Amino acid sequence: MKKSSDNNRAKDKDLIIAKAVGRVARKKREKMEISQEMFSELTGHHRTYIGLFERGERSPNVNTLDRIAKALKTTASELLREAGY
Repeated sequence: MKKSSDNNRAKDKDLIIAKAVGRVARKKREKMEISQEMFSELTGHHRTYIGLFERGERSPNVNTLDRIAKALKTTASELLREAGY
């Protein structure tokens, strides 16, 4: 039973981090005056995925986070730092 509880806590933490990073990314994208459509082209991801990511409903893998960071002219570690991680 403990294993299931640990998995749920890990998933919850992942979503908390994803929401924080998504908020930072959205703020940077909007500051650059880039639409989600244009941003999706820059990252190679569908606009729907970008929206889900920015709302914290999708947690990107390392490669995806790196592509997002590059499109925002920053680094993945900087996005995480700005998000508090």
